[in-house]
Amino acid sequence: MSQTPPTRSLAESAVATAVALGLALVGGQSSIPIGPTSALVALAMVSLAIQWLAFVPAYRLRTERYFDAMGSVGFLAVLTLGLVFAASNDLLETRRIVVATMVGLWTLRLGSFLFRRIHKAGSDPRFDHIKQDPFRFFMVWSLQGLWVSLTAMAALIVLVDSQPGPALGMWDALGIALWVLGFVVEVIADHQKTVFRREPENQGRWIDKGLWAYSQHPNYFGEILLWTGVFVTGAAVYDGLQWCAVLSPLFVAVLLTRISGIPPLDERALELWGDDPAYLTYRQTTNVLVPGPRSLSTDGAHDSKPSD
Repeated sequence: MSQTPPTRSLAESAVATAVALGLALVGGQSSIPIGPTSALVALAMVSLAIQWLAFVPAYRLRTERYFDAMGSVGFLAVLTLGLVFAASNDLLETRRIVVATMVGLWTLRLGSFLFRRIHKAGSDPRFDHIKQDPFRFFMVWSLQGLWVSLTAMAALIVLVDSQPGPALGMWDALGIALWVLGFVVEVIADHQKTVFRREPENQGRWIDKGLWAYSQHPNYFGEILLWTGVFVTGAAVYDGLQWCAVLSPLFVAVLLTRISGIPPLDERALELWGDDPAYLTYRQTTNVLVPGPRSLSTDGAHDSKPSD
């Protein structure tokens, strides 16, 4: 396997850092001031610093077992600090508490789910070569810092806005409804897959039961929907450059549909079952993301399906 040059990995880490801090600088122009900078920039720096500190013992032990857990720690840390900044400026309003609660619940639920999964599996094969290279491994942790700050940006802009927000209204109700729907869909989809995989007769089979009968990736649909809800909940607050908060749900959508979510799963599924007519029929007749009715009758072709 070819080695990635250290200079490339370091450059990628530098780009991730620059993007995280640059977007925070743009979106934080109306944020609570923290010394010479803004609260949003401070939170982006904390997000990156947590991942860099976690990289040190992770590399010494050559382990990725706590990678997902540290992502959750990053979210909880910036949320907590954001609330502290707001409270210290007498700005701890209902909307800020609601937004922090939504992101916090998602973080605790997904973080615990991923933590249990990696400890059950023992390791993540994606890291087999990466964790042996300090520069590539550091780059991955830097990207996680960017992921935390950019994904949470819509919520963080609301938390550390320097002005009192308007009363809760229509946009907040819509945003909360979208978040609840997305959260429920993601929880149900993950639970259905976990239960499916526990059954001995389903070993080596793909899931097409429950929500998975109507979408090939319903958990990702739920995640995109809930982050859209977080963004919409802040719509009454955003002003000027704060509207860059829209990058939060857009980033999640692009990440899951074009980069690290659906593409590698689909590639792996085709390697495993690309010669199986039943699987190909499932792919052709089932929506990729948004749940909906199958486009064609399967005529019993899906009596048993292997899980991705």
